[in-house]
Amino acid sequence: MRVLFPLLALLAASPSLRAGDVGADDELRFGIEVARKGLWQEARFRFEKAVTLQPESAEALNDLAVALEQQGEFTKARDAYEKALKIKPGSLYIQQNYDLFREADDKRNRKAKKKTS
Repeated sequence: MRVLFPLLALLAASPSLRAGDVGADDELRFGIEVARKGLWQEARFRFEKAVTLQPESAEALNDLAVALEQQGEFTKARDAYEKALKIKPGSLYIQQNYDLFREADDKRNRKAKKKTS
């Protein structure tokens, strides 16, 4: 669960979503709560709902990426991280999560390649 702490720090440090987006904010909060308990399927569901409610939320996309990564959905996680960074390119937390993800994904890909060689 190496990415759980950055995920929690991101939401704790990020400003609240715009007024009127209470539904997305609630979904993010609940998603974090269940992620802390290791309930990644429920967290993913909540983060997906938050992204549906507010597609331009870099925080929701980042959180979804973390949940996808935890579930082994690496291609989808990469896509979500990249979308989050396009929306909020200066976010240190999202960039750190993405960098950690890429490092781990590269390592997984090297191992897989060695097994097939």
